Amino acid sequence: MVPSDPSGHRHEHGHVHHNHGQASPHPAQAAPWSILRMNVVSRLGAALAVSAALWGVVWMAMR
Repeated sequence: MVPSDPSGHRHEHGHVHHNHGQASPHPAQAAPWSILRMNVVSRLGAALAVSAALWGVVWMAMR
C-alpha cells in the first residue's frame, strides 16, 4: 500500500503491488525464446556469432 500524503491525496505510480511469502515465489513466465530449447547446431551458431562480435569489438579497440 502506498502511504497517503498528509494533504489527503494519494500518489499512484502506475504499478501494482502484491505480496507473497518465501513459500510462494513468483510463478514462471513463458519466455519468448530460450537457449535451452535451441538445438545443438543453433547453439553453436549463436555462440560463434557472439564470439565473432566480441572479437570484432576487441579488434576495433586495438586499431
